[in-house]
Amino acid sequence: MSFLMAAVVFVGALCMLDLVLTLGVIKRLREHSELLSGVSGPGSRFDTLDMAVGEEVGEFATSTVDGEPLTHEMLAADTLVAFFSPGCQPCKEKMPKFVDYARTLPGGREQVVVAVVGDPAEAAAFVAELSPVARVVVEEAPDEPLSAAFRARSFPTLLRVAPDGHGRIQVTANRVDLDRPVTAAR
Repeated sequence: MSFLMAAVVFVGALCMLDLVLTLGVIKRLREHSELLSGVSGPGSRFDTLDMAVGEEVGEFATSTVDGEPLTHEMLAADTLVAFFSPGCQPCKEKMPKFVDYARTLPGGREQVVVAVVGDPAEAAAFVAELSPVARVVVEEAPDEPLSAAFRARSFPTLLRVAPDGHGRIQVTANRVDLDRPVTAAR
């Protein structure tokens, strides 16, 4: 009889351990789902995973929606470069803050380049909102010139770039805090 009682206690303890471990796994899965869906706090290290600070930007030649040419050499010191996608919920949430931030940059829209990556018909609303504050390029896929040069694969991606001492365009910041006031370039 005592053997049967010990077996029941053992099975009960095993079930409790299983329950605790299952709840832990569920909690971790929720955290990972939030990270993968782009839900993260301001200044999070997950703002961009594409280019590291100091990496050189590839060469590109494209045109803005206004028909202006845009090349690698045309990026000035302390240019803000962003990649948005119309089907991306975090992009839609970040857009108003981005527009407000870009509006306050010294140098105006010449210091801001935005690629809207996706179906051009769906991108129209983004283009209308971004055009007053940025030079906007619409690309249908991430393998087009601007996205390929910056290896943009996640959205939204916000970068600051500037030429180094040898004229090569490099990433100077791969996290842009849109809540921080704009300061003059160093």
